[in-house]
Amino acid sequence: MAFMDFSASAIRILLILILFLDPISAIEYPQELINELFPYLMNNNINSSYTISPEPTKIPIPNSPQNSSPLAPALFVIGDSSVDCGTNNFLGTFARADRLPYGRDFDTHQPTGRFCNGRIPVDYLAMRLGLPFVPSYLGQTGSVNDMIRGVNYASAGAGIIFSSGSELGQHISLTQQIQQVMDTFQQFILSMGEDATYDLFSNSIFYVSIGSNDYIHYYLRNVSNVQSLFLPWSFNQFLAQTMKQEIKNLYNANVRNVVVVGLAPIGCAPYYLWLYQSENGQCIEKINNMIMEFNFAMRFMVQELNQELLEANIVFCDAFEGSMDIIKNHDRYGESLDSCLHFKRFNVTTDACCGLGKYRGWIMCISPDMACNNASNHIWWDQFHPTDSVNEILADNIWSGMHTSMCYPMNLQEMIAHNAKR
Repeated sequence: MAFMDFSASAIRILLILILFLDPISAIEYPQELINELFPYLMNNNINSSYTISPEPTKIPIPNSPQNSSPLAPALFVIGDSSVDCGTNNFLGTFARADRLPYGRDFDTHQPTGRFCNGRIPVDYLAMRLGLPFVPSYLGQTGSVNDMIRGVNYASAGAGIIFSSGSELGQHISLTQQIQQVMDTFQQFILSMGEDATYDLFSNSIFYVSIGSNDYIHYYLRNVSNVQSLFLPWSFNQFLAQTMKQEIKNLYNANVRNVVVVGLAPIGCAPYYLWLYQSENGQCIEKINNMIMEFNFAMRFMVQELNQELLEANIVFCDAFEGSMDIIKNHDRYGESLDSCLHFKRFNVTTDACCGLGKYRGWIMCISPDMACNNASNHIWWDQFHPTDSVNEILADNIWSGMHTSMCYPMNLQEMIAHNAKR
């Protein structure tokens, strides 16, 4: 990649981003610089509560191949940037993926709001279920017909803690997303009646992927001196118990099938390799230890819920296990190039495809000139998010454990089969 020809304006933008990436102190963004960096934020108030921005970028989203008899009536998605499909396009925030090179390898080759070069895990799972790609809640007209096959409530920057990620701008927290689910539930009742709505929710799949921002933008930044108040284990217990209550709230809306996805190895993300000046791309062990504890707490929480909520069918999928298998055994993963089964490997395991600096983890992905030519041989797309190729592998593992077993007590395919017998 040739170095970019930085104009004075571009240099000012990079200075903003350098300040933004300071892990110690939160900064107050001058409005005139925000307007220069992101013209579509003009006149939007940047704060933790959300309001819908006028005239967001709208990109047509193709439908995935649909089965006339899908394996589940709908897929509902709750989470953060790991599964955001465009919610933040409607919000005043730095956490937006509505410009190239994001989406360059997606079906439309245009940015959609997904924090990836292509598809995110729930796109692949929708295809497995025989459902269309799940649309963003804020991108809908409010018609039940638009939401009958599922809704994506996920918002980049969101965390289990309400204020996690608030320095990025507006986002929709976990609690707010659960409230949106409840609003959808009531809207369906008014349109379809109670029986049809209860049946729809009880047979649909609810996919929850959230928690990384509680570390990236809260605990690891020591917001509100949290590290002196909570050791990592206590912090993880707090997050798990908060999540447990939110899943119970879903259960009260007749939600029965829930997939809870744990955190990926954040300590291997290019941003932290750069920040901690990793030698030879070694993952940051102390961060990964916290993430493993988080996933253990979540798995135990899911086990408790399955015992307490007798009609529930909740699984936990450990994204750390699945991701580390790719990182450690990248040579056995790849993409078939021809009928002779020649493969291209994940031969870039530490550097992001898009970004600047060592490991391309210093400056976030903001320009096509920052991106590599071939994302499919990279594990990481940007500072924190995996490539489309990795998302497909993780989705296959969630669906059937194709590459490595990472879901407990069963995978999604087994959950569907279990439901069919009930």
